[in-house]
Amino acid sequence: MPEYPDITVYVERLSARTRGTVLKTIQLRSFFLLRTVTPPLAAFHGRTVRSVARMGKRIVFDFSDDYFLVFHLMILGRLHWKESGTDVPKSALAGLAFTNGVLLLTEQGKEKRASLHAIHGADALSAIDPGGLEVLSSTLDEFRARIRSENHTLKRSLTNPTLFSGIGNAYSDEILHRARLSPVSLTRSLDDDAVARLYDAIRSVLAEWTERLRAEAGEGFPDKVTAFRPEMAVHGKYEKPCPACGTSVQRIRYASNETNYCPTCQTNGKLLADRALSRLLKSDWPSTVAELESRRRGR
Repeated sequence: MPEYPDITVYVERLSARTRGTVLKTIQLRSFFLLRTVTPPLAAFHGRTVRSVARMGKRIVFDFSDDYFLVFHLMILGRLHWKESGTDVPKSALAGLAFTNGVLLLTEQGKEKRASLHAIHGADALSAIDPGGLEVLSSTLDEFRARIRSENHTLKRSLTNPTLFSGIGNAYSDEILHRARLSPVSLTRSLDDDAVARLYDAIRSVLAEWTERLRAEAGEGFPDKVTAFRPEMAVHGKYEKPCPACGTSVQRIRYASNETNYCPTCQTNGKLLADRALSRLLKSDWPSTVAELESRRRGR
């Protein structure tokens, strides 16, 4: 799922291309994309784009007279900027024709989870804002109050859009590795030092990756949006060496998601139970990374 760094760069490039331009037409290829019935999409035709902004992991087009289009790309939704006159292919979910180009929304896979909300009025827009804290513009005190407002695992809290804005599965792994914290630690168990490390890690990881993605896109439109990047420390790096200590990165799998972590850097050498393997191995499940490595050497 595109997260804060990806969405920020999308917004910057879209703003540079569409601010002050007129939306000529919206063409839907998938009617499941649209999650609202009023106002009709035709009400946006001929309106001028005032701004493009980020709302959590959503992209908000602000049109004249308080009309808004809100895109949520979910996991596999992607945006593509094309020249004026480009036809909207059947494989796309939608196409927006502006006076100077065409924006296409595509989504890979059979499950179509991306969404579009058509909204009129600032109050109606605020009603769909998850309300997550913007950590890059918050104080440490504000962050401390938010992280301790509920008692959940760090992984769950960081990826909860009502608690924190723009953080998902990929960057939460990178943040927790940078902070040297276990993904299953409970938020109210953190001492002040751990909270400060987490606050600093969120700010540094999101800022660094935003700058990296800006540089990668250059003046062009971002076309390599992915949650798996070779420069990442642990996310998507199962059984690869941790760049900090060399220990094999481990994982916790649940449903369609996976959490990656370094046992040495984050859990004091303890292996966190992976549901699938724990159920299979039961009492044979190794409790430490040293035990795991010992078993591998004995294969």
